[in-house]
Amino acid sequence: MLVDVREMEGAKKKSSLEELAEAYWEVRMRNDPLYSTVLGDRRFDDRLPDITPSGISRAMDDYRTILGECDELDGEALAAPEQLTRAALSVELGGMIDFIGCHLESWTVDPLEGWQVQLQNIESFQPVRSPAEGRSLVMRWSAVGPLMDAHIENLRKGLASGKTAVEVEVKKVLEETDDLLGKPEDEWAFLRPLRESHEGWSEEERRAFREGVRSATKDAIYPAFARYSRFLRTELLPKARGADRPGLMYLEGGVEAYARLINFHTSLDLTPDELHRTGMREVAKINSEMESLGEKVFGDRDRKKTIDRLRTDRSLYFSTRDEVAEKAERALRKAQEAIPRWFGRLPKARCEVVRMEEHEEKHSTIAYYRQPAADGSRPGRYYINTSAPETRPRYEAEVLAYHESIPGHHLQIAIAQELEGMPAFRKYGGVTAFVEGWGLYTERLSEEMGLYTDDLDRIGVLSYDSWRACRLVVDTGMHAKGWTRDQAIAFMLENTALAKNNIVNEVDRYIAWPGQALAYKTGQLELVRLRGEAEARPGSRFDVKRFHDDVLKNGALPLPALRKVLGQPDSAR
Repeated sequence: MLVDVREMEGAKKKSSLEELAEAYWEVRMRNDPLYSTVLGDRRFDDRLPDITPSGISRAMDDYRTILGECDELDGEALAAPEQLTRAALSVELGGMIDFIGCHLESWTVDPLEGWQVQLQNIESFQPVRSPAEGRSLVMRWSAVGPLMDAHIENLRKGLASGKTAVEVEVKKVLEETDDLLGKPEDEWAFLRPLRESHEGWSEEERRAFREGVRSATKDAIYPAFARYSRFLRTELLPKARGADRPGLMYLEGGVEAYARLINFHTSLDLTPDELHRTGMREVAKINSEMESLGEKVFGDRDRKKTIDRLRTDRSLYFSTRDEVAEKAERALRKAQEAIPRWFGRLPKARCEVVRMEEHEEKHSTIAYYRQPAADGSRPGRYYINTSAPETRPRYEAEVLAYHESIPGHHLQIAIAQELEGMPAFRKYGGVTAFVEGWGLYTERLSEEMGLYTDDLDRIGVLSYDSWRACRLVVDTGMHAKGWTRDQAIAFMLENTALAKNNIVNEVDRYIAWPGQALAYKTGQLELVRLRGEAEARPGSRFDVKRFHDDVLKNGALPLPALRKVLGQPDSAR
């Protein structure tokens, strides 16, 4: 039975944990209908998120109500698996409340996953297979205007209260909207569904769909993006913060918001100073490893010379887009063959390599992963950025593939989605530090698995590990210690072998997504520590397959809950 969260306050009898978990997930899907569509829950295909103040307030009230009910459950009366679910639900609800309470919508202009990118990606995960699905897409396209207007109003309110985006982010988003508005209409992603033949539809149904999509694009979407572009250029850009003040600390309430975001992404009570020190310590350790490996590969221990060689030797870079994609596909195949020796539980869903679309690749990160549809209609997808291939190092290609696909994100996320008897929020949700910590953990695990081709690829592993350690330093540096954007870029140029264009995009990502970058290294260090404890446990023989299955069998848990699970000797039984 599904709980109506708005009737909870008057209920005399408290709801069961199962009902509360279902209620939370129902509210989550309604509040994030795009995520619902990604997962294959097609009930909300006709709508977009309600980002108006009233919509945001309603979501906050729903989550608070469910959290209150969860906290009042008698924990001692719950069996061990239910106690784990209760702990995970409490952390996730508290995190959602904290995240919403940061009011990022009042100042964030995001060139990576802002609405100007997200809306154009919808057609890639919302197939139109029937007239009913066609009508839903038309209604969703028609809702773009109100959504963009709400986004503008949120930013206007932020301006009125002294909160504003960073100038470089605004300029990047303006470049994206200008590119979109300058394209012929037929090249827009919003019209791509019209390329399908829609066999089995009547001529009237086909005509209604085509006219609806074109009308919504012309009358709702184009004007909405034009209004947004005009607002950014004439109202926001003149008042935007300079690159010398990129952090949350420069906004009213920003220090408190950053503390909440740290907890939201890591599930741990860590201070910016603690994270900064951990990052500096990790960077120093990895730099020492780079000196040793640099001597082995290039005959010189001077790390600066090694990094200069990695950045300037054009033979170490790709030449064509096809080379970038083909390398990713080969790495994925190699990992697929190896995982049965290291994991007992394997996902049924397959993973495929997909090239990023033109509308997002310029200002996007190197790659990302999108989970499979829960109904099996779409596999997991490893999206690879093939733009400017001459800037994409060959030595980073394998470690990137293993992080994003197998044994990284695809293995963990697809296994979680296929768990039986598990509440939906534990199958499809989870803490960032677990998800990204697992991805980073598998980068070094892939060396144990024998997946790297040679020492040059192992240099990529060290560069990537240092990249994530640098995130602890520069994210806290900008948002809590007054670092400038240039200072963050310079630190990463000195301590990683990443190409400069990638570093610039990464730093701008940390500006737009405060705290998210802290999750990777935090989660990896916790997994390494827990594995070390399991290996050293007296009286037991360490089984790496069992350890990995234990880590993955409960979904993406908060790190304190994972500690408890793995601290039990019989956790695999």
